[in-house]
Amino acid sequence: MWIDTHCHLDAPEFAKTLTEVIQAAVDKNVQAILLPAVKAGDCQQVRELANQYGQQIPGLAYTLGIHPLYTNQAQESDIAILEQAITQSLSDPRFVGVGEIGLDYFVEGLDPHKQEYFLNAQLDLAQQFQLPVILHVRRSQDAILKALRRRKIPGGIAHAFNGSFQQAEQFIELGFKLGFGGAATYGRALQIRRLLAELPLDSIITETDAPDIPPAWLREEHIAFNEPAFLPRIARELASIRGINELEFASAVWRNAMQVLPRWSALCAGFPHSKLAS
Repeated sequence: MWIDTHCHLDAPEFAKTLTEVIQAAVDKNVQAILLPAVKAGDCQQVRELANQYGQQIPGLAYTLGIHPLYTNQAQESDIAILEQAITQSLSDPRFVGVGEIGLDYFVEGLDPHKQEYFLNAQLDLAQQFQLPVILHVRRSQDAILKALRRRKIPGGIAHAFNGSFQQAEQFIELGFKLGFGGAATYGRALQIRRLLAELPLDSIITETDAPDIPPAWLREEHIAFNEPAFLPRIARELASIRGINELEFASAVWRNAMQVLPRWSALCAGFPHSKLAS
């Protein structure tokens, strides 16, 4: 049984085919998917989507947050909107944390000061509610680590991790798991593949970031964008890089995700961990 810890099912790319995308994931035995919000105005949509498709994907969960790529268009009042949405979602078992939040020092045109304001405000909310966070850490690992150390936050996930080994160890020490997905399927991604091979197995989780971060074969097979049904094939390549069999890897990443996101673990309690799709 497979788990996708980062998938934007609410993305425009899935708007016309979401039912089919969900069913394709079910057919590949992807039984848990985490859907992170990216804007304060999307909170209700994400909540409704998770509950609407929860019958098909029993482990479909969501987090609420403001993505750094959307901070230029965000208003300070969005923090109050987000806080209210979190409060309202605490009674929903499919709500599991705060995210996607963070910093992006790669994309040009983003106001770094505004990014930092929204990161800090959302980390404060995570501390207030004692919720784990889903972090966007592109070229910003040290700044985010500094912000985390100023607070007591119960861990979370550093999504699409591509930092140094030292930075990885620091996130792990703070209670975080590190997300790996399609980027590791490229032979030239030497740093990501080294991290995947050498980090403790109990620090690793699987993700697609669908519809983004396509695996290496998508272009060759003329597939438009990434989707959660591709997670098992991605994960098998990750297991191969790791040098372990896919069953051991699937069980480990499931256990790791459940450990770092306790509310998700409660939602998925009782799931078997041994049945893998072909």
